[in-house]
Amino acid sequence: MKILAVDTAGKTAGVAVMEDDRLLYEVYLDAGLTHSETLLPMVDAALKACRLSCADIDLYGVNAGPGSFTGLRIGLAAVKGLALPRQTPCAPVSTLEALAAAHIGEGTVVCALDARRGQVYSAAFDLATHARLLADDARAAADLAPFVKSWKKPLFFVGDGAYLCYNIYSEAEGVLPAPPPLRCARAAGVAMAARRMAAEGLAVPPGALLPDYHRLSQAERQRAERLAAADAQTHQPEDEKE
Repeated sequence: MKILAVDTAGKTAGVAVMEDDRLLYEVYLDAGLTHSETLLPMVDAALKACRLSCADIDLYGVNAGPGSFTGLRIGLAAVKGLALPRQTPCAPVSTLEALAAAHIGEGTVVCALDARRGQVYSAAFDLATHARLLADDARAAADLAPFVKSWKKPLFFVGDGAYLCYNIYSEAEGVLPAPPPLRCARAAGVAMAARRMAAEGLAVPPGALLPDYHRLSQAERQRAERLAAADAQTHQPEDEKE
């Protein structure tokens, strides 16, 4: 099985090509350019380097979320466009699961993405088995304290929100520092997670690719707040209205 995977969930971009369990090609870019500028040229370079075309790809892997709303949309749209002509199966991968897939050892890995507003998108996995220990969700970094205290050590953080967690837990017993270059997302992790999903029958047709944001966008939050305020005003007792 030949897999082409893309990672666009954060500030960095990546593309990987795997054949079964062999990594043929991987590129990672953190140059401050937008994914709309870099992703398709990176895909083209990957296919040319491997002497492949889209007709040779059996499965596409792509971050479905959580992550940057814009980044996720760019990656999903690109993969959907590549896969639609041949209805090539696609794996909508959890960004946090893909982060964990690139790490092995003993202990626990907590994957954290900067969700802003004082939160991290986070999940946790056993390093030896990659079994999920904590579901994907948006949490305050401080809310991870009970988990950090109770789970298997050593424990370390990866992802672009790892620094937020290390700011709180760097002195906690059993928490080890992960070198910053090894905390970053890898498209190879997306490819490995996509391969597992396909083996479990979880791949979908390209038309079914959808983002999984894990929380409302800023525009949706603001709209909900306006509607709630308007509803409260409507139901305010007459003698309290000005």
